[in-house]
Amino acid sequence: MSQVDWLSHLLQMITVTGQLEVRCVYGAPWRVDWDQSATHEIPYHVVLKGRAIIEDPKTGEARELLGGDIVLLPHGAAHVLHDGSGSTPGRTYNQQGSAGWMLSENDGQGESLDMLCGRFFIGPPHARLIRDYLPTTLTVRAADRPGEEGVQSASTHLAGLVGLMRLESTGDKPGGHAIFNALSSALFTLALRAASEAEQAPTGLLALAGNPRLAPAMSAMFADPARAWTLPDLADLCSMSRATFMRHFQEKLGHSAMDLLTDIRMSLAANELKKPGTTTEAVADTVGYRSVAAFRRAFTDKVGMTPGQWRRLAHENP
Repeated sequence: MSQVDWLSHLLQMITVTGQLEVRCVYGAPWRVDWDQSATHEIPYHVVLKGRAIIEDPKTGEARELLGGDIVLLPHGAAHVLHDGSGSTPGRTYNQQGSAGWMLSENDGQGESLDMLCGRFFIGPPHARLIRDYLPTTLTVRAADRPGEEGVQSASTHLAGLVGLMRLESTGDKPGGHAIFNALSSALFTLALRAASEAEQAPTGLLALAGNPRLAPAMSAMFADPARAWTLPDLADLCSMSRATFMRHFQEKLGHSAMDLLTDIRMSLAANELKKPGTTTEAVADTVGYRSVAAFRRAFTDKVGMTPGQWRRLAHENP
């Protein structure tokens, strides 16, 4: 199975929407502070032109972003973006556009920056699946040129997408709000694909996807989660012994294979429980549980409420 398989299954399972909030057109010095986001929100930033420093206010850890860089914060961590000069920023001037995002400019005369800032929204209760299995910070680069032999990589497609986002954010055009939200959702998917293709894939699902020895097990669980998978089954898919498979899987993902399988099953179950007339017993069977009691325990442990409570909540807030 290919990397696209697992990503397609993941994105069929969870609902991801995106929106642009502000386009920052600044001259240095400048600074933007972002507070901790809600559990279901993932901030993102796209540097169109110039450079920016993204810093963790707690640890002081900083990283430089250049034109073409895209950064996502899957855990919604508080962060600061600035020009790196240490100088006090001047006044900013904000103008709200009819398409829903704001244009923010300043009086700075130094190095110029053009950056898009927004956030993705993960439909409940799937934020857990994203936060537990993606890194705290994910940075990918939009490449302007194809790779070897003209191969169109995900980073190349990102460059085209970023170009469209730049055009759509230059003014208030008819349908701009809807178009940009659609582009934002595509940005999320392409960013994950590009990260999984990188030579040094980050930890979590992306590291598994980029590991040819372990990817078959992950793809199999996403493709057929209701199957009664055992550790020997998954290890065989990867041509490993059970002990070697368990060790490598845990090292790459930070969780066991059974943890991932349970999370996939519970996310699918949450979707099934929202369907009218579907019983808990039927959902348990659909996601691979022969014991309804065992399913209820697993669901409550992962989602924080019983299947019945989740069904009622989902119906009250469709």
